[in-house]
Amino acid sequence: MIKTINPQEIPTGEFHSYMLGAIAPRPIAFASTLDADGNVNLSPFSFFNAFGSNPPILIFSPARRVRDNTTKHTLENALATREVVINIANYNMVEQLSLASTEYDKGVNEFTKSGLTPVPSVMIKPPRVAEAPASFECKVREVISIGDQGGAANLIICEVLLMHVNENVLSADGKTIDPFKLDAVARLGGDWYLRANGDCLFELPKPVRNKGIGVDQLPEHIRCSNLLTGNNLGRLGNTEKEQVPTQEDAHAFKSDPQVSEIWSKFEIQPMELRNQLETLGKKMLEENKVTEAWKVLLLAGEVK
Repeated sequence: MIKTINPQEIPTGEFHSYMLGAIAPRPIAFASTLDADGNVNLSPFSFFNAFGSNPPILIFSPARRVRDNTTKHTLENALATREVVINIANYNMVEQLSLASTEYDKGVNEFTKSGLTPVPSVMIKPPRVAEAPASFECKVREVISIGDQGGAANLIICEVLLMHVNENVLSADGKTIDPFKLDAVARLGGDWYLRANGDCLFELPKPVRNKGIGVDQLPEHIRCSNLLTGNNLGRLGNTEKEQVPTQEDAHAFKSDPQVSEIWSKFEIQPMELRNQLETLGKKMLEENKVTEAWKVLLLAGEVK
């Protein structure tokens, strides 16, 4: 059953909950700003992402409060000073980030409340968060308000002037950020967060330059398998035509210890043999052994 929801027919807060529960995980902009009098503000926003790299553009949205239609200090400060630092939070500081989201009175310094350390920026006035693994000094290019009711977005379009990265989160060659070292956090629905570390991380090859054969070109017995998932089929379909093993390659792979053991054990039980081979092929796909998986699955197709 599918539940269809019209945002015009339910309270904004209710739809807000559904929407944020579904659009997840969301990165967090931990934004530090100054008001016109130089008072510091620090607050997190999960309506945030990167939208270009030349020039580098980040956009976040301090939406109008759903409950009373008031605006947030960060929005007011961005409009007044046109400067913001977007700090990236990680697991080590997530409790302090949450504390900084408290709606303190205007003029209260959330750095002080949260126990985080302000450090001077280089090109703009708002301070950076010393504990943040990465920070972006930005000028505000434009603020686009989408409506004047509670829950309405205010898109703050930021151009990055400088990026600061803690070297402790860089890869060995210093050219990329290691996601395990970054240990980033993201927002889900309700009180839930996600820690982007450990079992949450997986690699997936990009099909940007290579033309995979597509799921439609997979052998029928593979495409119609009851064991293989859509993800499994997608991984096989991302194989270039020239990289697909031949049936001869598959036959040669019978000498593989795992295949040989299955074949000898279930040779007189064709249905179970095929099932065992497909199970092994699925396991290999999930271990990123795509070529080996192809060979096993091609062998499975020969079992009648």
